Amino acid sequence: MKMLDKELIYLDLEAEDREDLLSQLSDILYEKGYVKSSFKQAILDREKVFPTGLPTLGVKVALPHTDPEHVIKPAILVSTLKKPIKFKEMGSGVNDIDVEMVFMLAVKDPAYQVKLLQKLISIFSKENVLLSLKECEDAQCMYNILYGELY
Repeated sequence: MKMLDKELIYLDLEAEDREDLLSQLSDILYEKGYVKSSFKQAILDREKVFPTGLPTLGVKVALPHTDPEHVIKPAILVSTLKKPIKFKEMGSGVNDIDVEMVFMLAVKDPAYQVKLLQKLISIFSKENVLLSLKECEDAQCMYNILYGELY
């Protein structure tokens, strides 16, 4: 299932805080027809209960996602951030993670969502890949790296 699209890769996004960032990214997916209007609130609510910050090596990432009923068609929205945004750590919810890159998932099939999360976390364990993504100056560069890793 190809969910990666250059049109959903954003570099140096600016946001005030986690809620602002998640709202901006949700709005992009909504405006492009990938998610229902309920997606934004579902992402914000889920992030409070099940945080998605990952203390990855090289570049800290977050992996916000929510339930399939809010999704129209599957997508991965990728964004680097102009300045890090604090997310709580996935699993513990205690530690703050200064996230520099976000992978927002919109997935319709719950079984596929589990596989995709596992694949992305495997990619995130490769410090060299994350550093290469961070060094990209355009969406094509990020797309090429991610496509090679995902497919």
